[in-house]
Amino acid sequence: MITTLDDFIREYTKIKEMGWIKTHRSGPTGIGKTLEDLLGIAENNIDGPDFGDYELKSCRINSQSMLTMFTRAPKPRGSNTYIRKKYGYSSSAYDNDEKVLHSTLTAARFVPIADTGKKLRIVCDEQKISIASETEVENVFWDKESLRKAFEKKYKNKFVYAKAESRGSGANEEFYFKEAYEVSGFSYEAMIELLEQGKVFVDLRIGQYPDGRTHDHGTGFRIREVDQPLLFKINRRIV
Repeated sequence: MITTLDDFIREYTKIKEMGWIKTHRSGPTGIGKTLEDLLGIAENNIDGPDFGDYELKSCRINSQSMLTMFTRAPKPRGSNTYIRKKYGYSSSAYDNDEKVLHSTLTAARFVPIADTGKKLRIVCDEQKISIASETEVENVFWDKESLRKAFEKKYKNKFVYAKAESRGSGANEEFYFKEAYEVSGFSYEAMIELLEQGKVFVDLRIGQYPDGRTHDHGTGFRIREVDQPLLFKINRRIV
């Protein structure tokens, strides 16, 4: 059982020396399950440390997989209904003419919304993060101060990030656990910079109930898992 960072470094070095290791579970969560098993860490879904003061994270090197950092509806109240009706599109999943709006937005460019001919992007100013079309900045936004509090609460722990090369797929996937980093001190300023660079995405998931009312599936702020350590002030390689 590991309880300290030194324990982790010692055991992870042994795992690295083992070379390629077959996954203990098929699918995206296989890397985390495999590493936890090898380290003797019991699997759990609790938002807290996995050993000592540290929460353990793992990712595949060069993976394009996305992680949801946080979900929050935009302000003001009713914004999801407003943008769904203005920029959404009809879906064959529903037996009505109401619209849905599913799109992953970025600050780096305008994103086409299905076949509507409309495009949206994210824009930032000193106080807020807003959704904009090609002609106007909408009054649909997240204020930076409430986001700061939400993200700092989410990333209050220290983290160890393990990175592995992978080959194969499914139940036959293998990992080579190559390196590990200690990260801490979530930087909201870094998050905003990554958002402006197009490395943090805003995932709109606005559907509808059978009666046509808006169904918010959770607007997510997302990042590629390999970029997540960039959110922190301290990023120190330990293996």
